[in-house]
Amino acid sequence: MEKRRLGKTGVELSVVGFAGMVVDHETTEDSARYVSWAVERGINYFDVAPSYGNAEEMLGPALEPYRKDVFLACKTGEREAEGARGELATSLERLKTDYFDLYQMHGLITLEEVGVALGTGGAIDVFEQAKRDGKIRHIGFSAHTEEAAIAAMDRYDFDSVLFPVNWSSWLKHGFGSKIMAKAEGAGVGRLALKALAKRQWESDEEKRWPKCWYSPVDSPEEAELALRFSLSQPITSAVSPSHFELLKWACNAAVNLTPLTEIEEATLKSRADGLNTIFPENRTAG
Repeated sequence: MEKRRLGKTGVELSVVGFAGMVVDHETTEDSARYVSWAVERGINYFDVAPSYGNAEEMLGPALEPYRKDVFLACKTGEREAEGARGELATSLERLKTDYFDLYQMHGLITLEEVGVALGTGGAIDVFEQAKRDGKIRHIGFSAHTEEAAIAAMDRYDFDSVLFPVNWSSWLKHGFGSKIMAKAEGAGVGRLALKALAKRQWESDEEKRWPKCWYSPVDSPEEAELALRFSLSQPITSAVSPSHFELLKWACNAAVNLTPLTEIEEATLKSRADGLNTIFPENRTAG
């Protein structure tokens, strides 16, 4: 699988990342099988968080045989130092590792959250001490609003930003383009959320993919277009959705990767115009 450099870190990551939610509430055997399959396909970037059900407990043992060869990213939803300190310790224990390659503030939405997390007594104090102690190597954040992402990058020299780079939201509303441009200009590594998302679930709709809070693309062919759209933007890697089958779609789409053509983008734009997109909208998941 193609690898790209993550900003100024110098680290090379696979263009598809493994989402920890893939192993949430899976069996021990299936979790090990999914992780082994991903590594064999060339994935070296794994992303997880305490809020993803029991994903940390399942991913830790499954990833242990490969730990030294992969880039493991984790997150904390805590904004103050005390909570972040406890969550970091618990995540390290569950994931059976001594350090995280990337530790991130999870799901920043409001300016108030940014102010608390980056202020005196905020989570950033724990991040910086953990980096000095060798428990984390790089510091990043994820966000679901442009307002919070811009404020975070204005206030702190982050190594990476994890943000929705989603074809339907981008092409219908321009959502995400401003963040990618700002991060690229600052040398901040860019990682993508929701590359295979399509629209919001209808209230009475039977959910084919129950671990996704959104309705993803409908076919491998649409997955290929969606992923190629995201990876045609200035990003390093796109984290897969929450189901193993969707991870396989993403990996297959990443084979012989080519930039999206103008005709293909116009096709996606036409589809996006008729969709109830998932962003811009305040969300805390993922």
